[in-house]
Amino acid sequence: MGKLIEGRWLTDDQLREWEEKQYSEANGRFVRGVAKFRNWVTATGEAGSSGEAGFKAEAGRYHLFAALNCPWAHRTLIYRKVKGLENVVGLSLVAPLRTEQGWVFDNTEERFTDNLLGLEAMHQLYVKSNPDFTGRVTVPVLWDKKTQTIVSNESSEIIRMFNSAFNDITGDTRDFYPEALAKEIDDTNDWIFNTVNNGVYKSGFARTQDAYDEAVTALFASLEEIEARLGKQAFLLGDAITEADWRLLPTLVRFDVGYFTAFKCNLKALRDYPNISAYLKTLVQQPGVKDTIDLDVYRRGYNSKSPLRNPHGIVPVAPYVSFLD
Repeated sequence: MGKLIEGRWLTDDQLREWEEKQYSEANGRFVRGVAKFRNWVTATGEAGSSGEAGFKAEAGRYHLFAALNCPWAHRTLIYRKVKGLENVVGLSLVAPLRTEQGWVFDNTEERFTDNLLGLEAMHQLYVKSNPDFTGRVTVPVLWDKKTQTIVSNESSEIIRMFNSAFNDITGDTRDFYPEALAKEIDDTNDWIFNTVNNGVYKSGFARTQDAYDEAVTALFASLEEIEARLGKQAFLLGDAITEADWRLLPTLVRFDVGYFTAFKCNLKALRDYPNISAYLKTLVQQPGVKDTIDLDVYRRGYNSKSPLRNPHGIVPVAPYVSFLD
């Protein structure tokens, strides 16, 4: 997907030696990068837990850049829907397939055109915010139109901003991260991120048998634990939806159409877990959530041509999934 080095875009071919070294140092294990823009939008404009102050919640000031096929960006699309932010925070979607230029827009399709800045590729936005930026160009990105800068490219923090910072503007006071459950939510998030959300990538991107076996075993152990938990309660932490549920959802909806085949996460299909299947259907039926899901984009994206995983670009037929019924 390429990378920016001091504001200059380098393609995958130019980065191959660097990536091989990274995998070698990690014994074939996939290591996810860390987001570099970590400011917070707050109700008053005061600084959040990281970054600088000055990002006050205002209608029309902020713009979300996202991708339909990216599970991390999907979190933010869900929150933009369920927290009633569609008329408060703008949206540009990149095309659902990365090129040598990384995440790009497609001006032949209105859905994937950037009507805010007229960008052709996301790396242009990063350089606009920081001309000397070095790092991966990822989505989602929360952009401040007023200061012409990136507020954050960390999905886990963007959804917490969406959860509460704009409440006075929207009048929506639902709290998916209640203080009384904060510790439980954080602990659940850590467990599910490491073994499920990122676990599918650790499996799919492993470059040694040991790395794959380790990741896929942890993944299905966690799915079994989630299945058992959901046999006793409606949601991960009880009878109400929390942030932990919304963070799990993007992985679940991609599982049977993407991870099962493309990432060799095939010990079981998600539809083989009755409690998880019922739980997933309940989440998807929440107002607006179904609009954020595109199974065909996932199926084609995860099974797109890849020199390592799918050299011939064969896309499997779509399995039946019941959660959209």
